[in-house]
Amino acid sequence: MPDYLLVELAKGPAWDHARSRREQDGWDDHAAFMDGLVEDGFILLGGPVGEVEGELTLHVVTETDEQAVRDRFGQDPWAPDTLVVHDIRPWHVWLRPPR
Repeated sequence: MPDYLLVELAKGPAWDHARSRREQDGWDDHAAFMDGLVEDGFILLGGPVGEVEGELTLHVVTETDEQAVRDRFGQDPWAPDTLVVHDIRPWHVWLRPPR
């Protein structure tokens, strides 16, 4: 069993490429939803990969059941039109600092 799942999110068909991430319709609702996932301990860390306005966002989630992850991200106000789950991959962490 993996330690975590890596969730790759991509811009969906309703993404307005003429506007920044925080200018997209529904940003406040999406941001509140994502903050809730962090508060619940569901997301360990996450954010855009590369440039902030790039195509992909990566999140490390503590849930290791892929369907449960898809279901949870499916509740995002941006899903599935503005932001879509592109890929989910298991992550086995072998290296970490001592506790």
